[in-house]
Amino acid sequence: MVRKILVSQPKPSSDKSPYFEMEKEYDVELVFRPFIKVEGLSSKDFRQQKISILNYTAVVFTSRHAIDNYFKLAKEMRLEIPESMKYFCVTETIALYIQKYVQYRKRKVFFGKTGKIDDLLPTMLKHKTEKYLIPMSDVHDDSVKKLLDAKKLNHTECVMYRTVSNDFTEDEVKTFDYDMCIFFSPSGINAFSKTFGNTINDKVAVGTFGPATAKAAHDAGLKVVVEAPTVQHPSMTSALEAYLKSNK
Repeated sequence: MVRKILVSQPKPSSDKSPYFEMEKEYDVELVFRPFIKVEGLSSKDFRQQKISILNYTAVVFTSRHAIDNYFKLAKEMRLEIPESMKYFCVTETIALYIQKYVQYRKRKVFFGKTGKIDDLLPTMLKHKTEKYLIPMSDVHDDSVKKLLDAKKLNHTECVMYRTVSNDFTEDEVKTFDYDMCIFFSPSGINAFSKTFGNTINDKVAVGTFGPATAKAAHDAGLKVVVEAPTVQHPSMTSALEAYLKSNK
């Protein structure tokens, strides 16, 4: 029986989150505690990549972290981002977040619907003359590069932030009493395994989001009972609710 679930993400800011509805519906306790945290690169570290931000006419943002660290570095290096800069975001939510730093104008902010960069390609191809800069985490593969290379777009990937472990305290380890843990990245799996080894693999059920996270969990010998996204359950909340319902 699942009574207490650790979700390795920050607590949702909205009271209307499906997670809170699940707590009431299935009488479970959800605790939000990120297993990883993001640290931005210093301007000194960024300069080692020999990339000039102002040499580019468009930026592709895949997360809020990318936006935060792009503008943080620009400020730290005393760069004035031109009003003509165009922004391409994988979701509307990320696009709207740009308002934190610049005035939102539809003529220069574009976004996709699926959260995948593939969905942005048709729009990017309409702006084929742009020079695209793509801020990324230090944990990434070459899939974006290969995709844009295939379309002959002028682009450069760069690292602007790092993903590091948000280590558990001794008290957290001693009082660990969760029936289930939800992971959203291989880094989260690694942080969990680093802390607990394989001492609780059989005692804790695991939910994963994304194929890379699922693979890392299986490789670590964890008891994976929920995997998302799927056709039936495109979100983690949907997949988790289906699991709780079937085990009520």
